[in-house]
Amino acid sequence: MLTYCSSHRSRWKKKKKKKKKKKKKKKKKKKKKEEKKEKKEKEEKEKEKENEKEKEEKKKKKKKKKRG
Repeated sequence: MLTYCSSHRSRWKKKKKKKKKKKKKKKKKKKKKEEKKEKKEKEEKEKEKENEKEKEEKKKKKKKKKRG
């Protein structure tokens, strides 16, 4: 079995901790990015719905004018 001095081990621990922190940060960033994307898509869908409603209202107004 190999044995290493404590300073060596502590360096490994620091590296491991740093790697873990980096991974966590990356995961957090990815999650934030996905949430932002979802929010954007939701807003776009809402805008489309509003546009469709406006178009329908315009059509209804035109039909009413033709009848009158």
